[in-house]
Amino acid sequence: MGAPEVTGSADGCESRATVGAAKQPFSHIVIIGLGLIGSSFAGAVHRVWPAVHVLGVDVDERTRTVAAQRNIVSAAVAPDSPLLEQSLRGEADLVVLATPVDVDEPYLDLIARCDYQGIVTDTASTKDRIVAMAASHLRYPANYIPGHPMAGSEVNGIDGARGDLFQGAYWILCPDENTPGEHFQKLHELITGIQARVISLPREQHDRAVAVVSHVPHFTASSLAILAHRASDDQQTLMRLAAGGFKDSTRIAAGSPKLWCGIAFDNAERVHDGIEEIRAILEQFASALEQGDRAALTALLAEASEARRQLPAAWVPSTDRLLEVRIPMANRTGVVAEVTTIASSVGCNIQSIEIDHVTEDSAVLDMILTDEGDIGKLSAQLIDAGFSISFSPLNPKEHIHVS
Repeated sequence: MGAPEVTGSADGCESRATVGAAKQPFSHIVIIGLGLIGSSFAGAVHRVWPAVHVLGVDVDERTRTVAAQRNIVSAAVAPDSPLLEQSLRGEADLVVLATPVDVDEPYLDLIARCDYQGIVTDTASTKDRIVAMAASHLRYPANYIPGHPMAGSEVNGIDGARGDLFQGAYWILCPDENTPGEHFQKLHELITGIQARVISLPREQHDRAVAVVSHVPHFTASSLAILAHRASDDQQTLMRLAAGGFKDSTRIAAGSPKLWCGIAFDNAERVHDGIEEIRAILEQFASALEQGDRAALTALLAEASEARRQLPAAWVPSTDRLLEVRIPMANRTGVVAEVTTIASSVGCNIQSIEIDHVTEDSAVLDMILTDEGDIGKLSAQLIDAGFSISFSPLNPKEHIHVS
């Protein structure tokens, strides 16, 4: 037996504020791992849906105590607590693995042993290993939807937990052809309910994508921090000057070395390739300087400047420019993953998604999109994929049909 269970209030974070009246997609959530992401997610859920029972699981006694004292969870237990197995065999309808991939295998075995039939997701920043493990260990692998919140903090563990950590952040989901549409819908409702933004991404593309936008930037920031540290004198004059932009660009280097070492080796090939690409780009800058080639240096800087300007601005969707998209479809597995992946690929953000069953064999996929992305490309790609679609702006009430 492990440490005795620690119980807490179901009121959410200690600083909980009322956040809308979003539909409650789950009633009993098990979050395994109460580090920064797991505890922040628990707190975010409790801010929006105070009635949801959130069982937190962690190996660290202090973490469990803090989680209960701050009202982040309804109850906090050790992994060997009978309450965990009881939840998996009983009321739990969502399990979130918020632990490093290296320690996930025993939890996947426990989920299978308890014949748990609800939805399983994770928060790992790499997918190859966890997807393979889930496929081989879970009794109901189709119920597993890989996930990855693109959020973090320089403060590690539960001490950095914030109920608003995911507001406006991207949260990647990786459904596939076996994912039940209703499962994706419920998980989408949960994530958008805590004000994160869902992006659908094929599992095989995930690790390459995050290597470029997350993993390699971490090691680039770490390299800059090391460069400044090694170049500073005994009085740390240079480090005192390293404020403003330098401090902002190296913030992520303060992350957990142990955690990032694990992430790097989980995605070693893609991270290595990305670092080699960065090395080649830096060599272009160095070569231009060495050869006195102002034109080449200016061209590189211009390319970088244009790329930076093309990054999306802060997400502030206009509530009076929402667009409803209705897609008649056959009731078959994989169709929701196909449609949502197309929407994400053209930059469209799905605010809500519903499946209206018409007959046993047919349904209508109803999506509400915010005012971003390329609707023209969305229409063309859906038509090319064989779908008949209709667009209807929610305000003003105009209607466009495309088939």
